[in-house]
Amino acid sequence: MQSEIKVGQRFKFNILSDNTAPERQAVVTRVNSNREEGLGTEADFYLAYWVEAHELPETEVPTTLVFQRGIDGNAYLDGHRISITLLK
Repeated sequence: MQSEIKVGQRFKFNILSDNTAPERQAVVTRVNSNREEGLGTEADFYLAYWVEAHELPETEVPTTLVFQRGIDGNAYLDGHRISITLLK
């Protein structure tokens, strides 16, 4: 499964289990494979790739978020399923 998300890409995301959470924006800083994350081959049964991003608007100390793309086609943040919309 290849990532459509590239470094520098901006996107909107929303945690699907929290109906009251506002939609948030972030910018991609890294896209890593399971090997680049230091995981063994067994991770390939669960995760396709990892995305590190900074939440926008950025503050003096940017908040780094780590998203995972599961092999089920869903995206996750801190174990919560999220929706992602790529911005142009």
